[in-house]
Amino acid sequence: MSADHDRKPLPRAFFDRPVLEVAPDLLGRVLVRTTDDGPIEVRLTEVEAYAGRIDPGSHAYRGRTERNAVMFGPPGHAYVYFTYGMWHCLNLVCDAEGTASGVLLRAGEVLAGHEHARRRRPKARGDKELAKGPARLATALGVDRVLNGTDVCGDDEDAPLRILTGTPAASDRVRNGPRTGVGGEGALHPWRYWITGDPSVSPYRAHQPRRRRARLDAGPTEV
Repeated sequence: MSADHDRKPLPRAFFDRPVLEVAPDLLGRVLVRTTDDGPIEVRLTEVEAYAGRIDPGSHAYRGRTERNAVMFGPPGHAYVYFTYGMWHCLNLVCDAEGTASGVLLRAGEVLAGHEHARRRRPKARGDKELAKGPARLATALGVDRVLNGTDVCGDDEDAPLRILTGTPAASDRVRNGPRTGVGGEGALHPWRYWITGDPSVSPYRAHQPRRRRARLDAGPTEV
């Protein structure tokens, strides 16, 4: 990213749109995680959209709870959840307040702070796997429930999470298909978006009802 405008944070208005507009438009944007060790930057390459109360795959489908309350709040905030008793996942709230829509950040390419990400993901087989999958992405960035509700639209460079303008993915490189691991009616929605050919994109796996072991690359999905 060379142009100055690429380093500007995305405004709240970017997230205050329908989730199916926001999700593909996040591809190519840059997520900045500021840690005690130093900043880590990730170019987003794969996301999934979840449409709140109208989406059986969403955490908000059955209404507001203590766990999902952030989703019902204003757009441009982080929703972090813990799943399988092991992993955290990072999502961004979008659309109008009360709609509970969100975008799961599934994968990305680490652009800066590789050493900090590697420290958290020592078993990664190369840099392309540091954030390849939603649980891997959250782990590499040191994301946990402490960051739930964090505003990602601020100008403060010391903020724990920010989303920069970056360079949006070219439309001819964006693909979409079924969401990973979502079953039932939710499996019918082709709301997973990715940059085709990018090595950091995680492999697609269909819903497995009796799955015994969570995988970092497939990762938990439903938001």
